[in-house]
Amino acid sequence: MEQIFNYRIIIEKHFQQQKDLYQNLIDFKKPFNRVWHQGLLQVLNDFNINQELIQIVKALYNNAKSSNTELQDLTDKVVHSASAFGMQINPKMGRPKSSSGRDRHDREGHSKRDSSGGGGSSMSSSGDLKIKEMVKELHSLVHHVQDERDRGNHNLINIAKTHERMQQEQKVVVSPYFKTKLKGLYTTAMQDAETESELLRRALDKIAEIKTFKEKHGERPKTIMRRGVLMNLLQQNASSLPLWIGKPGERVPALCGATPAESNYIGKPGDKVAARVKSQDGEENWILAEIVQFLSGSNKYEVDDIDAEEGKERHTLSKRKVVPLPKWKANSETDSDALFEKDTLVLALYPQTTCFYRALIHAPPKKPSDEYSVLFEDNTYADGYSPPLSVAQRYVIACREEKKK
Repeated sequence: MEQIFNYRIIIEKHFQQQKDLYQNLIDFKKPFNRVWHQGLLQVLNDFNINQELIQIVKALYNNAKSSNTELQDLTDKVVHSASAFGMQINPKMGRPKSSSGRDRHDREGHSKRDSSGGGGSSMSSSGDLKIKEMVKELHSLVHHVQDERDRGNHNLINIAKTHERMQQEQKVVVSPYFKTKLKGLYTTAMQDAETESELLRRALDKIAEIKTFKEKHGERPKTIMRRGVLMNLLQQNASSLPLWIGKPGERVPALCGATPAESNYIGKPGDKVAARVKSQDGEENWILAEIVQFLSGSNKYEVDDIDAEEGKERHTLSKRKVVPLPKWKANSETDSDALFEKDTLVLALYPQTTCFYRALIHAPPKKPSDEYSVLFEDNTYADGYSPPLSVAQRYVIACREEKKK
């Protein structure tokens, strides 16, 4: 069981670090007299396996007379045979290294990812210290919040007890004593609530500061990932979008919910955006992309398709073809005017894809944790719209086009 566990750990590590892994399973119980050698080689040929690998397997079985052949002997034979065909194998790892251009390029790519922190953060020691300082400040703020909450709760208990005493006296008219006392208690309670609210805002700001710092200074090299992993990351990105909590009467900022960006807004490298790009067949589509840089001279963005290999799908687009995504979720309980209303035409990210499509708002979020319910345009349905689907606030933006008739 221990060997199986170790084997699984090795496989998972290679997947996480985007490394190639080759395995050679050997049946040590009568390893040679249970396999039809010629049949095995014929099957490998039928499946168009590389001839070099077939010759390695053939060399592995040549002159194998005993079932007690040791692993080291087999390893030496494979290494020797591989060398004869222009390949090198590290006996410790069992990973082929070819001198061909493609394999050399892949190997160099892995080396770059490994040396630049492919298995961990590339943040410097000074960056780590900065993070620790900010986390320490956050920890202190959280303690202050709890202390203030305890004081507030004590005052609320006094208010409740005062009301109980008033009910026990069963007087129709409240006495001046209770009026004065309750006025003082409620004034203190409001002050406590404002203090706690301010501390919570500062704590939320500190969390946002830590997150921004890590994104800016602790970025890992961009790697190609499986689609399922990418979809999970996009969902996590949407769920971790901070909720805007403003003061009474304070207006929501730009890029909160449905609130658009300012006309002079310039996105930063790494920001996720909706980008209108032209495919090879000439059709234009809205895709989820990441800003590489803003070219101030031409007033254009360079963006990368979020669902493509690095550098393979880079586009240079005018500013009007790049729409920034929301940076805060709008609170449906306090800022419902910052949400798209029912039947509003929007562009929404279709679930499990990286493309934005036209849709109608079926229902806006009712609670801060809720998502939009949208109806995507779809001619395969009788009414021209799909059944309601949920899309996070992060991936719903205004559509500048006209609603279809």
